[in-house]
Amino acid sequence: MINRAIQCFVTDTYGVQTWQRVTDSAGLEFANFEPMLNYRDQLTLDVLGQAARELKKPVETFFEDLGTYLVSHPNLEAIRRLLRFGGENFVEFLFSLNDLEGRAKLALPDLEVPSLKVENLKDGTFRMTCMGTMPGVGYAMVGVMRAMADDYGALVFLEHAGWKDSGEEIITINLLEATYSEGRQFELAGRAVG
Repeated sequence: MINRAIQCFVTDTYGVQTWQRVTDSAGLEFANFEPMLNYRDQLTLDVLGQAARELKKPVETFFEDLGTYLVSHPNLEAIRRLLRFGGENFVEFLFSLNDLEGRAKLALPDLEVPSLKVENLKDGTFRMTCMGTMPGVGYAMVGVMRAMADDYGALVFLEHAGWKDSGEEIITINLLEATYSEGRQFELAGRAVG
């Protein structure tokens, strides 16, 4: 599904012609990824690299933009809704991410989502440990967290803090203000939450 997400992100944001240039330069013999098919990891890495080169941005920035797209684009409202069921405020949402992998598997058993662990380090500072199926997925999680903070109306400072020796990616989340702005409306259990 990550391949399909990359394709949709590029076509929705930059146009079909840009996607065609990416697939041509990556040497793909097809233009569309099928969401439920498995593709070689190297193919995904090749497409990511070509997309980043085509858009003249580092792969890490491309991943972060992809993460933001996944929860903010109108075509993907279902992902935002799934994440918003994690809690009424940003802190509740953060801790709900510890169970995201299990919740996602209930809905789509074949879906590979990163394994996430969120810890409260001290007042307003959290550490997210992200173990994904592909190196760099932590940067996509930075984009997801940025978009979700905006969705909740929270002011946060996010930083990809590197990798552990085990390959896990670390993201630091500093919650500067929980109610910085009015968040987007969301219906949770029959009542609107801000």
